[in-house]
Amino acid sequence: MLNYNQPLKDQKSYQGLQMSEISPVMKLIIRGKKRDFLSAVGKSLNMVLPTKANTSTQSEKLTALWLSPDEWMIFSNNVLEEKTNTYNTEILLNKNICNLNLGAVTDVTDQYVRITLKGDKIYDLFQTGSPFNFNEFRNKIGSVTQTIIAKVDVIIHNQSQNEVNLFVRRSFSEHLFSWMNDSASRL
Repeated sequence: MLNYNQPLKDQKSYQGLQMSEISPVMKLIIRGKKRDFLSAVGKSLNMVLPTKANTSTQSEKLTALWLSPDEWMIFSNNVLEEKTNTYNTEILLNKNICNLNLGAVTDVTDQYVRITLKGDKIYDLFQTGSPFNFNEFRNKIGSVTQTIIAKVDVIIHNQSQNEVNLFVRRSFSEHLFSWMNDSASRL
């Protein structure tokens, strides 16, 4: 049966590629359009949301991914702090955004699994199962895209030249990890 706390306990390594699930960390989807919304989020989180398409911003504790003109995913950078985190970020955003009718905050921590891929074969793996052209994406550190890999919707965040965060819905995580494991063994 699927373990909702952490369904993937697998870590795989191949020549030029490592795949592992990051322990569950806080993930929030925030939505809003007004300038007051952007200002309130900036003041609450002490970071500026990315306003340019397919980009990200990062602070010491949080990363924000641009998903659409009025939608962002915010996730915690520090896995160790999550064990004692009481979702102060969500409480703070609800107070400064939702209570003032500036936007919406949704906790998607249990909905998405974050898989980290490291190595120089990441994009070779992605290209075997995705219609997206990763040629420009791979060179833009901090870029974000929503695409399909092995018929599964994913969000990909280019963390560095050879490190990528991949967010996938929990219900598809085992299938995608299995597909990536199988495909990576053939690279």
